[in-house]
Amino acid sequence: MLNQEVLTATLKKIPWFLDLSPTSLKSLADLAGISTFQANHLIFKEGEQDPYLYVILEGKVCLESYVPGYGSLPYCTVESLDAIGCSSLTPVVRQKTSTARALEKTTSLTFQADSLMALCESDCDLGYVIMRRLANIVASRMLNHRLLLLRLISDQKE
Repeated sequence: MLNQEVLTATLKKIPWFLDLSPTSLKSLADLAGISTFQANHLIFKEGEQDPYLYVILEGKVCLESYVPGYGSLPYCTVESLDAIGCSSLTPVVRQKTSTARALEKTTSLTFQADSLMALCESDCDLGYVIMRRLANIVASRMLNHRLLLLRLISDQKE
């Protein structure tokens, strides 16, 4: 396991944490772990209640969604400094809304969702930064997913 200084230095390199105070960065580093996934590893499956948020440091992850009649279809490739597992931070919808599969060896910062949410609630500045970033990620993924579904509908009409 990496020590707190290394985790704090890693967090400082992630653009969406640049606005955080040293105290907030230290608190976030206290929660962070490192996970490594080999190529083709299923990080989580659609419908599961995987309790982690992952920030990709290196590697690539494919997000897939099951569409009846089509099977599991990729709709997004996630790379360095992007996050997966955002639904674990929502109090109502904690089940994963997609399947995440490592396309190559992938290393991520890993945060236990309940602990991260408690930190966001106690440190409102940190909570605002994280939730603002996650809102952008969710909106982008919804757009990608919508475009996939529209392509499928369009292909059916041809």
